[in-house]
Amino acid sequence: MFVCLLALLWPLAPRAGALELQELAVRRQDGALLLDYALRVALPRAVEDALQRGVPLYFETDASVYRPRWYWRDERVARQTRQWRLSYQPLTESYRVSLGGLHTSYATLAEAMASMTRTARWRIAEPGQLEGDESRYYVEWRWRLDTEQLPRPMQLGIGNQADWVLGIERTLRPE
Repeated sequence: MFVCLLALLWPLAPRAGALELQELAVRRQDGALLLDYALRVALPRAVEDALQRGVPLYFETDASVYRPRWYWRDERVARQTRQWRLSYQPLTESYRVSLGGLHTSYATLAEAMASMTRTARWRIAEPGQLEGDESRYYVEWRWRLDTEQLPRPMQLGIGNQADWVLGIERTLRPE
C-alpha cells in the first residue's frame, strides 16, 4: 500500500535543483529594450552544502540582442551581463549577495536567491543601438550557476555532475 502511494506522489515531489521560469518579457520603451524576468530556483543539496561550508557561488545572467541578416551570421547589436556572488557568513548566520560594488545581507537563503532571480526593467539595449522596426530583433537570454568561478580543485571534482548544472536559456522577440 505504501509503495503504491509513494509511486503516485513521486511525480509531484519537487526536484532538487529545480529551475522554473515564471516570467520573461522584452519590451521597447523610449527607444530602449527592457527585460523583465522571474525565476523560482531550488538549489541542489550538493550546491547548498558547498555554500554552507564557505564556498562562494557565482550566478550570471546575460542578454544579447541580435538583428537577423540573410547574407551572414546574425549581427549582435547589444549585450549586457550581470554577475552575482553569493556567500554564507557563519558568524552572523546570514547570506551575502554582491553585485558589482553593492553588497547586501539576507537572513535566509530564500531571500538571497530571490534578489538574484528577479529583475524588472533591465536595460539591455540603448535607443541608439536599435534602428527601425523592433520586430526584426530577437533576444537570447540565459541565467546560470557559473561553475568556472569555483575553486579549481572543486571544478575538477564536480566534472559534469547533474547537481552542478543549473541554468536556463531562452530566445524571444520584443513585445
